[in-house]
Parts: sequence; C-alpha cells; structure tokens
Amino acid sequence: MPDPQPGYVRVNGARLLDLASNDYLGLSRRVWTPETAQAALRGHLLPAETEVVLDALTRFGAGAARLINGNHPVYALLERELAALKGTQAALVFGSGLAANLGVIPALVGRGDAVFSDALNHASIIDGVRLSRAQTHIYPTRDLAALEAQLRASSAPHKLIVTDALFSMDGTLAPLPELVALKRRYGAWLMVDEAHTGGVYGPQGAGLAHAQGVGAGIDVMMGTLGKAYGSVGAYIAGDEVLIRYLLNAARTFIFTTGLPPANIAVSLLNVLQARNMDSERRTLHDHAARFRRALSAQGLDTAGSESQVVPVVLGDEAVTLRRAAGLRAQGFGAVAIRPPTVAPGSTRIRFALSAVHTWADLERCVGALIGGRHPVRGAAFP
Repeated sequence: MPDPQPGYVRVNGARLLDLASNDYLGLSRRVWTPETAQAALRGHLLPAETEVVLDALTRFGAGAARLINGNHPVYALLERELAALKGTQAALVFGSGLAANLGVIPALVGRGDAVFSDALNHASIIDGVRLSRAQTHIYPTRDLAALEAQLRASSAPHKLIVTDALFSMDGTLAPLPELVALKRRYGAWLMVDEAHTGGVYGPQGAGLAHAQGVGAGIDVMMGTLGKAYGSVGAYIAGDEVLIRYLLNAARTFIFTTGLPPANIAVSLLNVLQARNMDSERRTLHDHAARFRRALSAQGLDTAGSESQVVPVVLGDEAVTLRRAAGLRAQGFGAVAIRPPTVAPGSTRIRFALSAVHTWADLERCVGALIGGRHPVRGAAFP
C-alpha cells in the first residue's frame, strides 16, 4: 500500500522506495475532491461540462457496454481532451492497453494482410497480431534495414507496422521518424503504442512521436491512462474515420462494460494536470540520465536504456534474485525480471523511475546495488 511519503510503498510492513511501478509523474497519489476538481477544471470546460465531471466522480459503475447505455457524457470530454493533446481528429477510450491492442490490430488487418512487428513489442501487441491472422513479420528491434527488406518483399495489399514507443524491459526508444519515412515509402500504416511515453515525453506530455516531431505521421496512436496518468484505461487517437470504424469493429470495445465514470473523470483531471508538469518531466529525465550514468560507471549493463525505465542485466537468474532480495532488505523495491518475459540469459532487475523520487534516494539505491549501503562519491555519480 502507499506510504505517506511520495515515492514509497509499504509491503508486508516494510517501507520500500517504489522502483517497480509506472507512476512516472506521481499522479496515482492525487486525490480529487469536488472542490479541487472544480478549481482544476476552471478555464478548461464550460460550467455544464464541469458539472458532468463532478457527477461522474460519484459514479463507480458504468452499468453496461458503452454502445448500450453505459456511455456517461464524461467519456466524450476525456476523448476530446485526448484528441486535442495528440493533435488528432478523435479518440476512443478502451478498458486497458491490453484491450486496445487486442481489439484494434485485428480490426485493422486480417488474412492476406501483413503486419511488421518489432521483436521487443509488448505481449499485448504480440497477441493482437496473432489474433489478426495476418502474415506476421518480426524484425530485430529497431533494425530499420531488416524492416525495409521485409516491406520491400511483401506483396500484401494492406501493411501495418506496429511498434512500442518505449520498449518496457530495455528502456530503449523506437526510431519513429525513420519508421514514418518507411511507412510512407511502402504505403503502410504505422501504429505506435505510447504506453510508457505518454505524459512523459513531448510538449505537455503529448508523447514520443510529438517529441520527435512526427506526431502527424502516426496513423494509429495508442496510449494508456494507467501509467504516467495514474488512473486506469487506454485510448486510441487518430482520424475521425478510423475512430468511427473502431467504434463498430473493435470487439474489445464493443463487448465489454465501460470503465466506471469516476475513473474517466480522474483520467481527465490527471491528463489536464499533466499538461502543466514540465518541471516534473525535466526532473524525471535528469534523474534517469544520472542514474544510468552512475550504473554504467560501475560497469553495470543497462541494456542501452535511454529513458526512465532502466534495467540492470545480470544474466544469471539466481544472482539476479539474490541482488533483488538484497535491495529489498535495504529498502528498495525493484523487481527481478526473468524468462519468458525477457530472453534467456538476460535476467535483470528493472528500475522504473518517477518524478517524485529524490536524487539522494536514487544515489543510495546505486550504492546498495553495487554492494554497499552508501555509494562512493565522485565520477561514478555525476
């Protein structure tokens, strides 16, 4: 359960620095009352729309699928805000990132079509591709030459390239400008899963595609509301025609009860809040860069991470489990990741940093990881 101090949790009575969750901006701790919600919405919504949000905060069940009568008007307000943030015509909220990928990919491609998927894509993308029954081409992670060769060789009438923006076990980033160029060259669609970059990258947290200047080049944008935005759910953003099609074709949207209106209201409030958290984003990226440098200076393998997700690859499972247990004993809650989540021989401890962490705490964590409770100061800790 959460500890009163931001960035900490309590597990079986032990107080741990939370280095496992995806609460990148600390928004999961945000508590909204009618008064604070009304103040946050002032200047963003019309008075009648604010009343919709305040009403939604008191409603903890949708009661039905959205296409039946479970479609509280707060959904439209959140979807409008997400579309504005992403610079698209429309957006559609799903129950989770898993539901979005499982529903959208099979709706876009099928037998006879071709999907080109990065080897390190999330399991939800992998399963969505399998469900589509399209021809599947897996390219080595971020290998543009291999992807281009696959695209060039494909005669499928419809081609879909799908990639994570941030690969969640390595912390590496997708080369989105180059992927946009390839999709244009070969007449493909490009779908990007911004689960770990929404709220964290780009102007006002719009995501990695916007940070890299290619937001307009992404055909299908997927994002989540349960990571940096501290709530629950996911969404697809894109052209109006795409969203209207998914409304009637994505089975994981059609055949499920809508998310509780209270959660949708909190998502809207947190998305609005995150737009104004540039200082927290700078802190997060600064701490992540220092953390990676500190680990690398100690000879530790961070798998090429370039983000707030920082693995330490140890390889041997027994060694990794012992190191994770040692960290836990010293008050650091990071998780050992083993096969089949990662490839055999690449077992690792995965650190997920948050803007609410202090550099002093992260520095202590590095010291604990290398074997002592206090790190040696100097070049290792720039």
